Amino acid sequence: MAFAPMGPEASFFAVVDRHKASLLATLSRGGGEPAGGGTRLASSSEVLASIESVIQDIITSVARNEAPAFAIDNRSSWENIKFEDSVGLQMVSHCTTRKIKSDSPKSVKNFALILKILSMIYKLVQSNTYATKRDIYYTDSQLFGNQTVVDNIINDISCMLKVPRMSLHILSTSKGLIAGNLRYMEEDGTRVHCTCGSTAVAVPSNIQGIQNLITDAKFLLIVEKDATFQRLLDDNFCNRMSPCIMVTGKGVPDLNTRLLVKKLWDTFHIPVFALVDADPHGIEIMCIYKYGSKVKYT
Repeated sequence: MAFAPMGPEASFFAVVDRHKASLLATLSRGGGEPAGGGTRLASSSEVLASIESVIQDIITSVARNEAPAFAIDNRSSWENIKFEDSVGLQMVSHCTTRKIKSDSPKSVKNFALILKILSMIYKLVQSNTYATKRDIYYTDSQLFGNQTVVDNIINDISCMLKVPRMSLHILSTSKGLIAGNLRYMEEDGTRVHCTCGSTAVAVPSNIQGIQNLITDAKFLLIVEKDATFQRLLDDNFCNRMSPCIMVTGKGVPDLNTRLLVKKLWDTFHIPVFALVDADPHGIEIMCIYKYGSKVKYT
């Protein structure tokens, strides 16, 4: 059991408690959830149906003696992005698209690679198994060339099918770390007990699969830089300010780290603070945690 510290820290916890009460009051008045991470996961049947629809369109094009092509939302353009208070960054419903044609020398290889990865995703979803992006790459590293090619294609498929990457049963290796007053159980039954010591725990690869989260934390602190995070651990910050949770995405956060922060908020509704550089890059990182990134589905 964790106890709030005495002395100057006690007044800090009093402020945190008032802030939490204010957040909960806002939610109860219908103020909505803080933005970020609002994309709904698609069911396996929905993903399979979407892939089958794509393949059916290809077959139809071939039957008409037309060259099949993939129409993919242009996720690199800010013109296709909108902001919603309840969700954060979202792609507009009728955004511009780019075509990956099967009869173009410039895009025919990319077209074939998308088909290959689509078939792999179909098997993963159908068998209810998961693979990392690295696993996908190593199935045929010579064909793909490099990991970036696989990453971009998976992002394109996610946008084309309009489902989050997690719904494709493709995971990415987490780079984030977590420490402090938190316990949970991973999908395979492994029990994880984060501590306030000098060693942090890696953020899980499958955030949707973790369950039985338990914490007495009064607040969650997001730390931009890994070096700062480690310094705080070495300085015994978690014990001095116990109970609390600290998370770092080691710079620009990956999806798993952002999903973990969102899950902690959804589960416990504890105040979330960010320790970032006081410059545009630091503010950008804070906004990515709160509002999401420009690539909606990944």
